[in-house]
Amino acid sequence: MTRRLPVDPIAEAKRQWLAHGWDDAADGMTVVTSVIRAHQLLMASIDRALKPFDLSFSRFEMLRLLAFTREERMPMASAIARLQVHPTSVTNTVDRLVRDGLLAREPHPTDGRAALLVLSDAGRRRVDEATAALNVVFADLGLDDDDATDLVRIIARFRKGAGDFADPAPVPEPL
Repeated sequence: MTRRLPVDPIAEAKRQWLAHGWDDAADGMTVVTSVIRAHQLLMASIDRALKPFDLSFSRFEMLRLLAFTREERMPMASAIARLQVHPTSVTNTVDRLVRDGLLAREPHPTDGRAALLVLSDAGRRRVDEATAALNVVFADLGLDDDDATDLVRIIARFRKGAGDFADPAPVPEPL
């Protein structure tokens, strides 16, 4: 862990933005740098929790995604869509997990061009152990329940406005 700074550098950056006359951009700069710094802090905690399992967060997410499915398998294209990352990144993650014996690639039963990703027994054990370690991090982020709920709502509103997802279509009432 790094030593605590005597002043918040993001608050100082905002002060500088305002001093230079960039008033209309100061709040946005503060949001962006605050989110990026929060991401760095969260990832450091996550990395520490996952290190004993030799997993990165990307590899953990892939294993957890497969463990959540009924048959612990899914087409590679579905994994790419759900994880919202570039296909090359998913391919690299999958290659490493296959090499480590935590998942396997199998031919898709109906699409000869596609591959199915299948969680191995070792992968299931590893992701279950890693999930327990991560849940310790997730359970104590240093936010109370109300702040956590507010933060998630604000970020979800931002993500939706940026086109990251849409509200599900309403389900019609039964006749």
